Amino acid sequence: MIKAKKSLSQNFLKDKNISKKITNLTQLKNMIVLEIGPGYGFMTDNILENEPKKLYIIEKDKSLITLLQKKYSDNKKVTIIEGDILKFNLNKFENLIIISNLPYNISTKIILYLFTYNKNILEMVFMIQKEVAEKFDYNIKKMNKYKFLTKIMAFYFRYFEVSPKVFVPQPKVKSTVVKFKFKKENIDIKKALFFSDLIFKNVRKKIYKNLNLEKTDNYILNKRVNQLTIEELLWIYNFI
Repeated sequence: MIKAKKSLSQNFLKDKNISKKITNLTQLKNMIVLEIGPGYGFMTDNILENEPKKLYIIEKDKSLITLLQKKYSDNKKVTIIEGDILKFNLNKFENLIIISNLPYNISTKIILYLFTYNKNILEMVFMIQKEVAEKFDYNIKKMNKYKFLTKIMAFYFRYFEVSPKVFVPQPKVKSTVVKFKFKKENIDIKKALFFSDLIFKNVRKKIYKNLNLEKTDNYILNKRVNQLTIEELLWIYNFI
């Protein structure tokens, strides 16, 4: 058994029931699927049981690559990619399903990176740190850039929490399984990212100041960003 590496934030899932619950949250049959960081291939097996058309698995750890190559050498549906998801170009894909137990230390970074491929991805099902799951949940009132971007581009679902006991080694935090289902609209991701960086750059300033607008009597633009509802934030986004 290959030991988990702290440098890669590896926590391997060992509970078959949890793995099955995760893979059942999306339609995998005859779909193109990408799994990020498959570890020993525990959840990979569940994905394959759901009969995808093709399964790509991307892994950074060379020792795990060797293990996975041996395990799936006879399976023509599986393509193993040695590399970093943050450097992987997804432009060749259409209606892609992504599944992963994301590494905790870079889960937010990975999700934001994948947002830039929203036209290529249909759904993403992730197990992430509970705190991160809440950070992206636009149903929680206190606004941030992650909730805004999620609301603009996707329907977001938080399904269930996962105990640290189902991992090897056990993390110090609880996990939550979530899904991002991207909207069909043609979203201008560059505009959304620029706007979110601009409006959240200083949460203490009033909106009109963050947007470099002249002083105004508009009650929404006179609020601070953490006082806004998601509806008000979307109004400003469409206004500028």
